Amino acid sequence: MAITAAMVKELRETSGAGMMDAKKALTETNGDMEAAIDWLRTKGLAKAAKKADRVAAEGLIGVAVDAGRGVAIEINSETDFVAKNADFQSLVREITKIALETGESVEVVKAADLNGETVEQVLTNAIARIGENMTFRRMHMLEGDSVVSYVHNSAAEGMGKIGVLVALKGDAAKAQEIGKQFAMHIAATNPLSLSEATLDPTVVERELQVQTAKALEENATSAKPKPEQVIHNNIIPGRMKKFLAENTLLGQAFVINPDLTVEQAAKEAGVEITGYARVAVGEGIEKKEEDFAAEVAKTMAGA
Repeated sequence: MAITAAMVKELRETSGAGMMDAKKALTETNGDMEAAIDWLRTKGLAKAAKKADRVAAEGLIGVAVDAGRGVAIEINSETDFVAKNADFQSLVREITKIALETGESVEVVKAADLNGETVEQVLTNAIARIGENMTFRRMHMLEGDSVVSYVHNSAAEGMGKIGVLVALKGDAAKAQEIGKQFAMHIAATNPLSLSEATLDPTVVERELQVQTAKALEENATSAKPKPEQVIHNNIIPGRMKKFLAENTLLGQAFVINPDLTVEQAAKEAGVEITGYARVAVGEGIEKKEEDFAAEVAKTMAGA
């Protein structure tokens, strides 16, 4: 397939690779973006990329917690200016409260009553009043013995650009105290999963394929190649262990005390993390196409 400037730009932004490397990766993989990222990684030209980084949406995450139950909702707007609007923030606060009380799904909350109208109708009215499109995009519910919340980049009480919920077992006071720290950790590190057991097997398999290809290629070009048995029995398992430690919450080094993993820090505090949710504005919404720099066009035309 034809490799466009837009594709090269997206791959550069996602992987951090150079322009020519990005174009070559796309050419080698026939334009498959994920395969191109893996190709770059096997060559040591890119780090693992998370789709959540490729976003372009404004709005707010609303968070609320009550009696072992927490909710995080996302309401999008077209511009950040509207996200700072007091009218919009009031709307997010009211819908978050209803979601906490009635929330089974976005559809259920949209049909719920808000001052005599459905939430969906109130949103429609707000669109007409504020003059910008808005979308109640998603919500996450979390339940546990204790549920703690945290909002990063707060715009107002209980809302901001990133909302985190953490469910814990154990002493309620201790859970509240350290739970806030765990929530801040999650906001900063964005783990893929709670533990290895809950990590998507396809993610693990893809990483294994990348690390295997990378290790074999590095070994083949090394001045002193190791026996292939060493690569498969030591190098690759070591790299996979590192991947799991870096990408599962319980395996990550605790940002407040990197000498401990999050799991160890929880045990020391006498609590257990049973679940979490991290919701960021615009997560998973692909960027719109835009005009590209002359540098990109020139490179594509001359290559």
